[in-house]
Amino acid sequence: MTKPGIAFGDYISTEKIRKRSWHYDYREKSPRNIFMLFLSTSLFFILFARLFFVQIINGAYYKYLSDNNRIKKVVVHAPRGIIFDRNRVPLTFNLPGYRELVNGKTILISQDQALNMIANGAKDLEVDSLREYPYKDAFAHVLGYIGQISPEELKMPDYIGYKPGDLVGKMGLEQYYEQLLKGIDGDQLYEVDATGQLVRKLGQDDPSPGQNITTTLDEKLQVAVYDAMKNVKRGAVIVSNPTGGILAIVSKPSFDPNLFTMGTDYQNSSASSYTNVDQIVADSRNQPFLNRAISGVYPPGSTFKLIVAAAGLSDKIIDENWTVEDTGVLQVGSFSFSNWYYTGYGGKDGQVNVVKGIKRSNDIFFYKLAEKVGVDKVSEMAKKFGLDKKLGIDLQGEEAGTVPTPEWKLKTIGEQWYLGDTYHYGIGQGFLLTTPLQVNEWTQGIANGGKLYKPHLLKNSATQVIASNLLDPKSTDLIREGMIEACDPGGVAWPLFDFKVNNTKLKIDNKNITEAASSSANMRHVVIACKTGTAEVGGATTLPHAWITLFAPAYNPQIVVTVLVENAGEGSNVAGPIAKQILDEWFSR
Repeated sequence: MTKPGIAFGDYISTEKIRKRSWHYDYREKSPRNIFMLFLSTSLFFILFARLFFVQIINGAYYKYLSDNNRIKKVVVHAPRGIIFDRNRVPLTFNLPGYRELVNGKTILISQDQALNMIANGAKDLEVDSLREYPYKDAFAHVLGYIGQISPEELKMPDYIGYKPGDLVGKMGLEQYYEQLLKGIDGDQLYEVDATGQLVRKLGQDDPSPGQNITTTLDEKLQVAVYDAMKNVKRGAVIVSNPTGGILAIVSKPSFDPNLFTMGTDYQNSSASSYTNVDQIVADSRNQPFLNRAISGVYPPGSTFKLIVAAAGLSDKIIDENWTVEDTGVLQVGSFSFSNWYYTGYGGKDGQVNVVKGIKRSNDIFFYKLAEKVGVDKVSEMAKKFGLDKKLGIDLQGEEAGTVPTPEWKLKTIGEQWYLGDTYHYGIGQGFLLTTPLQVNEWTQGIANGGKLYKPHLLKNSATQVIASNLLDPKSTDLIREGMIEACDPGGVAWPLFDFKVNNTKLKIDNKNITEAASSSANMRHVVIACKTGTAEVGGATTLPHAWITLFAPAYNPQIVVTVLVENAGEGSNVAGPIAKQILDEWFSR
């Protein structure tokens, strides 16, 4: 007992407290206690497992994410390879620039414009090279341009590894040699702060430029061809060497490809009528994207008479002594088939053999020759000269043309073949369709004595023979003789009569180069072999297509030239002067 004190009442007492150690009484367990124990244990193991997963198993991954919160990777796009002409003159350039991806669309930005944007807070610009085409419209179709890869292209095997937003070749050499011209992108690493501002550069993986390519194109000749076509609305020119190397290729109308590649602030200063991309895309009538030299198909008119002559001569159906009297008009039932000379001038050419037929482009002779040879043999010869297939030039979009036969007409049109069809076929009209490239190819074949080479634009590619022995020497000589006389007085290609140039480097051999009838000792006469063509299309009010195809010098060819001008008039009057201007450029060097 405790003695009562002054502060306690006498009713308060104390007793000795017994010591007791705590322990869990299993007799006191309940569902609630068991659940709490299970929950606590489970939470412990879950937290432990999560911590182990984050720090041990995925530690490197989360470290990478942490680093990326302060490290920014900027793509440095590789410059494309340069395209050169045959003399190593650059036809493309790469200028410093940037790009930006806006709503899935790649926007090209010039360096000056980009610096201004960066000064105003732009953060997502990527270093790039802007593709410049210094010759603008003159090389547009053969070089092409670059643009953003399409969803369809991304699915193609040729574009494995490409990403949305990448820039790729869209036509011409840029497209065909994309895999060579395209480089390997690099990148730059920057440290950034919490607001995304660049703090410092951490490193760089340099891009690898694309491969340069050297072409068979001749820069000076290409520009001269384009200048010769300056007044042409729609047309094409192909200039090649006798082994298939393309020296120049022009299609009109053209456009400035820099509008696609030099940024939004680029101003077109070329002679093109198109000042922006929208105008080019919207012109469905003139189709400026169409490379008429390889993709346009046309009736070749009288240029095809060379194939008809080859069909008759090579199979010995005719020789130089076989003649036809020019009556001015052939009557077949109620249909009449006239000669151009009779229709236009009321004249006749008398007795005509194969040489004179080519010289005078006499329709009556070739009506009767096609009838004598037969449509099947004419078509067979046309196919031997490559008219029924693509020739394989290293550009996308080449067309094959159409070589008609009676079976083709029955299947395609549902009608039988008539004699009138044969007559039209014999002068390159009717159902026959060819590309300017094909006309150039068969002209090359005659220049080579019956050998065809695959047309190509890559200079270091091996020449490839695609056909040979199409003509024997005698047949070649007769066709060449007719073509030479066509370019001389009395022939039809009047702009090329007595063609001469001021160039003493051309050595007189009295066969290919002769002394010019001029008071100047520097003038040389170049012997040319040519064939004009006037292909009627549409109705009576529609002007015909104007053609000329030639090779020169006649016995030792250096170049083969083919000119087409759509809906422009007679071949000699319209295409002839253009060809003369091209020859002036080439032989004046």
